[in-house]
Amino acid sequence: MDMRCLIVDDNDRFLETARGVLERDGINVVGVASDGQEALEKVGELRPTVALVDVCLGEECGVELAGLLIDESPSKPVVILISTYPADDFADIVAGSAALGFLPKSELSGPALRKMIGEIDRASSEQPG
Repeated sequence: MDMRCLIVDDNDRFLETARGVLERDGINVVGVASDGQEALEKVGELRPTVALVDVCLGEECGVELAGLLIDESPSKPVVILISTYPADDFADIVAGSAALGFLPKSELSGPALRKMIGEIDRASSEQPG
């Protein structure tokens, strides 16, 4: 999968750091967004294959945005929710969302992202069809 990544977070410092980490790991970060409206615009314009979305986007809910990004984008990106909080804090929320899964910000890396995407690719190829 040719990964084109959009990062959505309301913390400019995190956006800069995450972009640097992922690009050093060979991930093509096509853009960043600070809020839901900007994310929706960028998804339509940049057509990422993957969107990393912070669970808490200031006043906005990243979980709701995940569904919108998938439903309203022609490119239908895979959405992975991210947060500084541990995965256990969001297990039920992530399970009930449109997102592929959850990745703690402290574990964000190219290999971790590829592993998550790869697990889904393998699971879908193993489905009878």
